[in-house]
Amino acid sequence: MSHRRLPKAIHTLSAMGMSGLLLASAMKHFRDPAFYAPVVPDYLCREDEPAAGPRGPLAVMSREEWIASSGLLEAAAAVGLMIPATRKVAADATTAMLLAFLAGHIDALRRAYGPRGTQKQRRVHTLRLPLQVPLIVWSWSLRK
Repeated sequence: MSHRRLPKAIHTLSAMGMSGLLLASAMKHFRDPAFYAPVVPDYLCREDEPAAGPRGPLAVMSREEWIASSGLLEAAAAVGLMIPATRKVAADATTAMLLAFLAGHIDALRRAYGPRGTQKQRRVHTLRLPLQVPLIVWSWSLRK
């Protein structure tokens, strides 16, 4: 392999790694939706869901529908990253998606440290939030 082709090969390998991670996460959305439930803010969920806070204008789906929709988005992003012709657009979309997910992670952390939060929730969400930063940087790096 020539020296010039090495960065492209590494870039492709990196895209496949992110794609695999997104596919695994997408499948987990459907196999274990409870894992993602705490990261869906109450203000996004319709009135038919019990909530601790006020509803916002984005409260158009149930928590389960948000979880399924985000799983489908992750699967679509994963496929887009696998195809060289769509990789840049998919990387942009993945970065935007992960940035949007930050709101849910921040809300989950806020609730974990609230009066109803448990020690386990505090530990989980304290670790889960900072893990988003390298994922965002990684997806942004796939734009090249």
